[in-house]
Amino acid sequence: MLLDLGGRRIIIDCGLGVTRGLVEAGMRLSELDLVFVTHLHSDHVLELGPLIHTAWTTGLAKPVTVYGPAGTQAVWKGFLASLSYDIATRIADEGRPDLERLATVREYGPGAVIETEGLRVTAFRVDHPPVTDCFALKVEGEGRSIVFSSDTAYFPPLADFARGADILVHEAMLPEGVNSIVARTGNGARLREHLVASHTFAADAGRIATAAGVGRLVLNHLIPADDPVFDEGHWRAALADTFAGELIVGRDGLSISL
Repeated sequence: MLLDLGGRRIIIDCGLGVTRGLVEAGMRLSELDLVFVTHLHSDHVLELGPLIHTAWTTGLAKPVTVYGPAGTQAVWKGFLASLSYDIATRIADEGRPDLERLATVREYGPGAVIETEGLRVTAFRVDHPPVTDCFALKVEGEGRSIVFSSDTAYFPPLADFARGADILVHEAMLPEGVNSIVARTGNGARLREHLVASHTFAADAGRIATAAGVGRLVLNHLIPADDPVFDEGHWRAALADTFAGELIVGRDGLSISL
């Protein structure tokens, strides 16, 4: 997810396809600036290394800072080790800057993550078992505030963290979609147990947004996201009784003006 705020280009989470998505959104990868990782599940960190590496091979020459929970440094170091031959070759043969020195990883916990002129980011631990270091993020700048729930079970304290935000971006799951996912993946009862314990049903995302008094609610990390049986109407129906504000159902390539 790309956020343009406070004069910064901010990437939140790096799942598969983030690099291509940024390019298709019109961003030059050499503009890469700040990257935030909410937790270390693969769909949030799988393309962290490839994003920075691809930016580097397309002209990135200024420092990039990555903020992530405990363990993010190990993910980055592991990526560098896996591409050590390529990186060393490109530095020697193409005159590129040292990639390891170009990117700085800073691990964070609850509370203030970054506070600079024009930008403030705060982290709030949410409930996403069995992951303990999973954080919602509040990004503030230019008189605006956006809260990202990250992956989380229904967690009422998140409403206080998101209080008065201009936009709440919250994950959402359709109860009737759980059976579809379980049937397709074949993991049966174990997967169902994880989904119910670790994610938020769409109606409950609406409850969080209503309690927080947010102006707009954007649903993301949709479960299921790729089943043609479920369309935007299903998501709107699921929130009809719990949220009366402006509802936006997320999709790839969506652009929202602040």
